[in-house]
Amino acid sequence: MRKIFLLTLLACCMLLGAVAQATQITDVKWGVNKADVLRIVVDVTDTAGYAVDMEGDTLNLTVNADKGAQVPHSKAVKSSLADSLKIVDKGSYTVVRVPLKQRLLEKSYKAFVLKKDPATGRPFRVVLDVTPRQASYSGSGAATTVVSNRPVVSNRPTKNNSSIKKNTVIKTSTAADKKADKKKSSSKKKNDNKKNTAAAKTETTVNKPVNKSDADKLAVIKGNGRFCTSGGLDGKIITLDAGHGGSDPGAIGSDGTKEKNITLPITKMLKEILEDKGAKVYMTRTTDVDVFGPNASDAEELQARVNVGEKYNSDMFVSLHINSSVNKNVGGFSTYYYPKTDNDLRLAKNIQNKLAANFGVDDLGVRQANFYVIKRISMPAVLVEMCFISNEKELTLMKGQWFQKKTARLIAEGIEKYFA
Repeated sequence: MRKIFLLTLLACCMLLGAVAQATQITDVKWGVNKADVLRIVVDVTDTAGYAVDMEGDTLNLTVNADKGAQVPHSKAVKSSLADSLKIVDKGSYTVVRVPLKQRLLEKSYKAFVLKKDPATGRPFRVVLDVTPRQASYSGSGAATTVVSNRPVVSNRPTKNNSSIKKNTVIKTSTAADKKADKKKSSSKKKNDNKKNTAAAKTETTVNKPVNKSDADKLAVIKGNGRFCTSGGLDGKIITLDAGHGGSDPGAIGSDGTKEKNITLPITKMLKEILEDKGAKVYMTRTTDVDVFGPNASDAEELQARVNVGEKYNSDMFVSLHINSSVNKNVGGFSTYYYPKTDNDLRLAKNIQNKLAANFGVDDLGVRQANFYVIKRISMPAVLVEMCFISNEKELTLMKGQWFQKKTARLIAEGIEKYFA
């Protein structure tokens, strides 16, 4: 009997130890900056997945962590956006609900993570920034919303910071560029240049909230502003962007699969296919790294990706991502564009049509969005969401070579049709 008692006690201790080690939310804080952007910060004991969705007039931030006993069920908030937030314990996950006082513009909220910092004692954090309607867009010199495409459900909204400075603009003129310029001298290509009015805009970005020397500040590279939209793939310059990487894992599947580890191999396969057809292809990253560098702000990291496309005077920029949603039944392909030229939508349609017609998953269509990398770059650009990592069936698919090779091939076919 004594032996049975000791074994039972040991099992209980092991169970309690496992519970104690479970990822927990230790605090939920909020703040409002000078631009009236509401920031909600969720402190977590360890790395945790998250997702964001709108439910009527309520914005929900779901974090895959238990609610700590010390965390209150609600908090009062002083903001033009909300008067309170509720922290709801769902057992294996927690939902931070923000009842909104105003209807948000599309892409006006954004979530991202800040990794644990032993030097300062800060834990792993999930951050949600919500931008009010009046602060969503502004002129030069004002607090400006910088659009991002970090992992947030099906839409990847904006990050805002009250400290804004204009970037230095660098004109590129390399031997490779001059050679590319000669290839783009037809009258049709000149007409395309006139349509590309977005290239003349002065870019702004959010300053990174750490001390940096002036020499370390991110510069905005501007290419020659010319791009070709027809004549076949041969000789075309294409920049491919494998979403996330390095310190940014992107969306995370139930088995720990990271978005960054799916986008990279597909991008490499796509590069090989396009090069076999005569295109000159560059990648923003070829390994698991941050393009700008470790601990970069969203604006720094995303602008660094844009800079690659501009540096090589690309004819096209294609960013590859994996989607995620709180609703685990949601799945399918979608392709996003920003209408800065007459060719962005056409490019998106060509790629989406190929993907939708050749996979047995949902066709979520072509959608317009303010994603940083497709809005801030001068040439036609798209962001492709290659199914949902939150959907178990699609998670299994995307980890396989068959899915990755087929996706790369179909995107290449869409690109080839665009240039036909």
